[in-house]
Amino acid sequence: MSTITIAERKVGDGARCFVVAEAGVNHNGALDLALRLADVAADAGADAVKFQTFQADRVIAASAPKAAYQTRTTDAGESQLDMVRKLELKREFHRPIAERCAARGILFMSTAFDDESAHFLADELKVPVLKVPSGEVTNAPLLLALARFGLPMILSTGMSMLAEVKTALGVLAFGLMQRQEPPSAAAFADTYASASGRRALADKVILLHCTSEYPAAFDETNLRAMDAMREAFDLPVGLSDHTPGIAVPIAAVARGAVAVEKHFTLDRTMSGPDHKASLEPGELAAMVAGIRAAEAALGRPVKEPTAAELRNRPIVRRGLVAARAIALGETFTADNVTAKRPATGLSPLRYWDLIGRPARRAYAPDEPIGERDEL
Repeated sequence: MSTITIAERKVGDGARCFVVAEAGVNHNGALDLALRLADVAADAGADAVKFQTFQADRVIAASAPKAAYQTRTTDAGESQLDMVRKLELKREFHRPIAERCAARGILFMSTAFDDESAHFLADELKVPVLKVPSGEVTNAPLLLALARFGLPMILSTGMSMLAEVKTALGVLAFGLMQRQEPPSAAAFADTYASASGRRALADKVILLHCTSEYPAAFDETNLRAMDAMREAFDLPVGLSDHTPGIAVPIAAVARGAVAVEKHFTLDRTMSGPDHKASLEPGELAAMVAGIRAAEAALGRPVKEPTAAELRNRPIVRRGLVAARAIALGETFTADNVTAKRPATGLSPLRYWDLIGRPARRAYAPDEPIGERDEL
């Protein structure tokens, strides 16, 4: 599995999990809320805070219905387009947010949903990574446009079959290699099949497993899909999580997730489509702390005592001692030999080597029976 570099941060095999705090549209179109979200993400210890950059009229048709979760959390009589128009992050807001992130030591990210937004992020704001949302996995023109920037890319794969992910990777490989022949399904497939295409993906692309429901049910999360993608594509794989709470992101890290993305909000009671399925500030901080604890606990694929265990082992393990007073020459038996803490006498594994032998000296009750004395 490869390692991807994002703004001097290594993401992938052997690197610590890249934690993306997904602010999304939870700023409700207000700069002050967006800045507060950036501060919360930095305070929580996330590596990056991610927003969304789009022009609603370029992304959503007037006839598009709302998703069921959006109907539950916003005005059911309002169209998806009208709802999303109010959630646009104004162009003039991006730079002060990016500057706040830089001041707080957290990476600014944003998902581009259209070509013009992608150019704004890559060419003007100079973002170091581009995020592709799950809904765009089959949007080959946008995938190709994003890949041609040559930046590291994080591709969410919610709602996708494995074959669809493979097809999307072919488009990204074609764009990353800056191939100039006419784009086509065949050209994408050929690029993916080539060694150079696979190297381009290994240098630039991180996959995220995702369940595109808000909130997602635990029994529909299927973290083992990360294993399937890792095996199929030999790329770094992480999780974009929409389940309640913080247990699943931590479990994903224990299963090898190289990156975790999680929605957060200032307050779940705020109006808007994503607040109710988001973490609040204290929960976000707890998630990051839990991820770091899980990483520390993973250790190495070796079974051996730790330094602390080596200190404790003589105290906790037992050694052979006299169960009662034993006279010189008396035969060791089950009645006069037992095992007690600490492990200063012979190991209990040597019990049967001792039984039936005559004692070479006298022993007081509980006195350790040592190897130099008897064996």
